[in-house]
Amino acid sequence: MAKQDSKLGRDRRRRSIRLRVSGSAERPRMTVFRSNKHIYAQVVNDADGSALVSVSTLSKALAERLANCESKVARAQAVGEAVAKACEEKGIKRVVFDRNGYQYRGAGPEGEGKPTRVAALAEAARAAGLEF
Repeated sequence: MAKQDSKLGRDRRRRSIRLRVSGSAERPRMTVFRSNKHIYAQVVNDADGSALVSVSTLSKALAERLANCESKVARAQAVGEAVAKACEEKGIKRVVFDRNGYQYRGAGPEGEGKPTRVAALAEAARAAGLEF
């Protein structure tokens, strides 16, 4: 029962976020989806309905780099860096971040606590030069 309640809560948050967040050609939307094993990031132009960039832990280009990652958070950081690099190649410098209803919690001011995979992906993309 609790699992179903958390899924419904995430769906409600996702719909609420999408009412406020929309991507355009000048500033597309970067959306994140996570499953139990993998994490996916897409950069979408909502005006056209087209995906401009797509990177995930299943990408063959990241396979060698992800082999060395032990945690899911480290894998999410690798995906964040890869999506920033792919955006740079396409000439995309600024995006709107869509956390897709997932919790965004950083490590804290003194580094205490563990960041979520969504936060790790976003911070790695920011560090690699993507603005949002």
